[in-house]
Amino acid sequence: MIKIGLFGIGLDTYWQQFDGLLNKLKAYHSEIQNRLVSFQVDIIDAGIVDNPQKAGAAAKKFISEDVELIFLNISTYALSSTVLAVVQKMKVPVIVLNLQPVATIDYKAFNAINDRGKMTGEWLAHCQACTVPEIASVFNRSGIDFFLITGYLQDPIAWTEIENWVDAAKVRIVMRENRVGIIGNYYGGMLDVYSDLTQHSALFGNHFEIIEVSELKTIRDSINQESIINKMDQFHKEFNVSPECEEKEIERAAKTSCALDELVKSKQLGAIAYYFEGKGDPDYENIATSIIAGNTVLTGHNVPVAGEYEVKNVQAMKILDAFGIGGSFSEFYLMDFEDDVVLLGHDGPAHPAIAEGSVGLVPLPIYHGKPGKGLSIQMTVKHGPVTVLSVVQDGNGKLLLLVAEGESIPGPVLNIGNTNSRYRFSIGARTFVDEWSKAGPAHHCAIGVGHIANKIDKLGALLGMEVSKIC
Repeated sequence: MIKIGLFGIGLDTYWQQFDGLLNKLKAYHSEIQNRLVSFQVDIIDAGIVDNPQKAGAAAKKFISEDVELIFLNISTYALSSTVLAVVQKMKVPVIVLNLQPVATIDYKAFNAINDRGKMTGEWLAHCQACTVPEIASVFNRSGIDFFLITGYLQDPIAWTEIENWVDAAKVRIVMRENRVGIIGNYYGGMLDVYSDLTQHSALFGNHFEIIEVSELKTIRDSINQESIINKMDQFHKEFNVSPECEEKEIERAAKTSCALDELVKSKQLGAIAYYFEGKGDPDYENIATSIIAGNTVLTGHNVPVAGEYEVKNVQAMKILDAFGIGGSFSEFYLMDFEDDVVLLGHDGPAHPAIAEGSVGLVPLPIYHGKPGKGLSIQMTVKHGPVTVLSVVQDGNGKLLLLVAEGESIPGPVLNIGNTNSRYRFSIGARTFVDEWSKAGPAHHCAIGVGHIANKIDKLGALLGMEVSKIC
């Protein structure tokens, strides 16, 4: 479970001056802690830090627990020197919570208090905003990354932002711990898909496992008939298997799927990018032409697979999958200018968990641009809001995230044995294609259901990546 640090701040001078203030602030702090725990995280709580000694202890606690993220709860006014002492040794982002107890104070009740000391104490329980500029100034001058959330304790907008930060931190861990299998070679001439694996490992933190196609063949040769039958049953449960599919083709694909499962298990893979054709060797070509169904099964079970050796896109697919919204392998298919939509899809792996209706397993007499024939996946992405994501390498070699929000809409598609969907974007089809292309992605992208550009933006901040949003 992800560990997140939490501490409140205050000024110890106040406690003797204003009776009951500290207890009131502790109660508010507990509300925040309990709400954070509900997000399925391990909260490392340092309590209310109100002097330099407690600040040092809080810093040691966060370091020893190796927290991923720190939430700084501005309980009341506090000296910035106290705050800096907690976070300056940490190498994790800080989310500053500027949350008042209530949306607006009860001015009539407040002004009815006769004791001006009690009035000041009550005001201090609501003066979170007082110290925000001071903290921001010191953090900026100290080179400390921070992000600010302003609102009140029960503010749904603020808590959506907080939860998005938590989700982004969880995905950051998924990406860092991910083991990506690389099988085969690039599709020759697709210069846009070529990637620097060292750069990806340095940024995302993941491991790349370079795998020989012969390893997959060796595993496939050892698959027994019982496993093949079980896999064929799985195909029939998860896919709408076309009656046009020959039994021998289903069995051939099932055997390859079993081999992929074993490979994922033995190498502890969380994603795969692959491409090979097997020219000149019937055994390898047999695998290459029977791999789509198995790759789709893996993708639907949280091990995204990208064809054409597209490392950048399998990273994007893994991000969307980790956020729980799918991540289907896609590229531009065509534009419908009358309906102002863009059709996107791809042959090969799909994400069946985000399909509109059933996922078809169908025969293809020829794989376009690739050798042989075999089974393929035909599906449409679920109608409704979608997020399109690409990991982009820019002209300076830097990786960035390119994101757009749109909508998958009903309408005619190309039933050619591929994934294929119609997408509408707020800026229109022409402008979307122009702006997306000018941002410099490879021709592939990942598509998930729902709008999560806000979360992608936060993930980019945690990774130190620029995020470019088209719409």
